[in-house]
Amino acid sequence: MKKIICLFLVITLSGCAELQQVVNNLPQGGGFGITNVEIASALREALDKGIDKQVSKLTLKDGFYRNQLVKILLPEELQKVDKALRDIGLSSLADEGLKMMNRAAEDAVKEATPIFVNAVKQITFNDAKNILLGSDNAATQYLQQRTKVELYQKFSPVIKNSFSKVGADQIWSNIINKYNSIPFTNDVNPDLTDYVTGEALEGVYTMISVEEKEIRTKVSARTTDLLRRVFALQD
Repeated sequence: MKKIICLFLVITLSGCAELQQVVNNLPQGGGFGITNVEIASALREALDKGIDKQVSKLTLKDGFYRNQLVKILLPEELQKVDKALRDIGLSSLADEGLKMMNRAAEDAVKEATPIFVNAVKQITFNDAKNILLGSDNAATQYLQQRTKVELYQKFSPVIKNSFSKVGADQIWSNIINKYNSIPFTNDVNPDLTDYVTGEALEGVYTMISVEEKEIRTKVSARTTDLLRRVFALQD
């Protein structure tokens, strides 16, 4: 994403009338020597590379668990479970439950790359222009709008299978049963597959937005002459 989110984002950073005018002129052949074809091609290339970089990080062991930006914690209604278990000396059991959720997310994210690649292939010049004219996270929003439903459908069964594969379903049954046996507590039975699927999706888009921000704010992230020329417009 390092290469194209930059181009996407050239206009998300625009606020002056001059830059707005440059963008509006792009469909008639580009501006400052940058053609429409170059912009659309560069956007697709940069997104492909950036997505590959960020998604790959999340698929590694501890890609979620050791990353504080995306680490999956217990759902809000189960926060009391974690505290109760730790209060009665079962911290290791609580930690194991967290690891299982994050491992399932790491497995699921391996399904994301082909879906993102397909979404990037569909980008037209008009798409690119709208992204550039959009908000600070317009590139991330573009991908989220076009991939979230399909990614959920891919992630959910993988996460469910992952829970079974590593015994997470049994671990969670143990955790919840122990919690429910504590006097004066209300029984808890959340849909963990749905919860972890949603959290995994949020983690993917969070990492893409991190890359987007880096390209917006760091000159060193402008790794090609084209990116440097385009981002010079907002400097």
